[in-house]
Amino acid sequence: MKIFFYFLRPYDELACAERISKEMGIEFGYSTEYPDEHNYQLAAGYDAVSATPCDLSAPMLERFASVGVKYITCRSIGYDHVDLKRAEELGLRVSNVSYPPDGVANFAIMLMLMCCRRIVPILNRAKLQDFTLKGKIGRELSACTVGVIGTGKIGTTVLQHLSGFGCRLICYDLYQNETAAKYGEYVDFDTLLEESDIITLHTNVTDANYHLLDEAVFAKMKDGVMIINTARGKLIDSDALIEALESGKVGAAALDVLENENGLYYYDRVGDVIPNRELAQLSSFPNVLLPAHTAFYTEQAVEHMVRGCFEAASAFSRGESGPHTIL
Repeated sequence: MKIFFYFLRPYDELACAERISKEMGIEFGYSTEYPDEHNYQLAAGYDAVSATPCDLSAPMLERFASVGVKYITCRSIGYDHVDLKRAEELGLRVSNVSYPPDGVANFAIMLMLMCCRRIVPILNRAKLQDFTLKGKIGRELSACTVGVIGTGKIGTTVLQHLSGFGCRLICYDLYQNETAAKYGEYVDFDTLLEESDIITLHTNVTDANYHLLDEAVFAKMKDGVMIINTARGKLIDSDALIEALESGKVGAAALDVLENENGLYYYDRVGDVIPNRELAQLSSFPNVLLPAHTAFYTEQAVEHMVRGCFEAASAFSRGESGPHTIL
């Protein structure tokens, strides 16, 4: 069993991979580059390919299959970047990973606090030695109603941790769970939109919820609502969000993920003219935070993500399905 890792980070993931490789007796190779039409042959002779979110569309999957790759092990919870239909046609097995929910949950709460207290413009003005108070007044999180969309592991952890702040907590999910219900009140979708001061997203992307927050949905929200997204960029219609920010319907937004972030985040783009108008417009707003898809990024999460790829490949080699098998 051999795994080839693409975009393996030498400053954090490599040590994990070396340790887990010895522990499990699974060989690995790696490149610090993303897979493309020029380097896919590096995976020749390997059973599995591991990558963070990148181009795993039908052509890339076909290239990997042509050099003998049998398994695609995503180093991420999300797998919407993989063409699952083509993977199934090619006989490729696909997995994702999980990691403790606390990191993303606490990052989302940090973003709520930063939006409530306008911390970015405060810090930016302090750098210019502007220590006046005008325009810096904030809101208290404990006085807000927070609406949590998606009550899986991360959403439920957000509710648990927010319960100590004293704010009113409401939530929406197609599938309710008892733990979340201990901390937040389940309401219908429209009620959550109408009553929330802060809306935080914690659900995966499906065909049914693509652009879950669109122009019609923003219109139902409170004026000045704060939007937090540490889940998936495609949950939000970017054009509709920009219009809502410009009109003041949305008072602040903290977007760890963007709708069109492929080829952007995790690359060094210093000095580049980036053809991404969504990024350019959102970056220009003083009430928008763009942490560049780092909510997941903790020591614990990195360990879980690398280990999960080895475990999935090992299960696939035995003809088994692991806990995070997609195909």
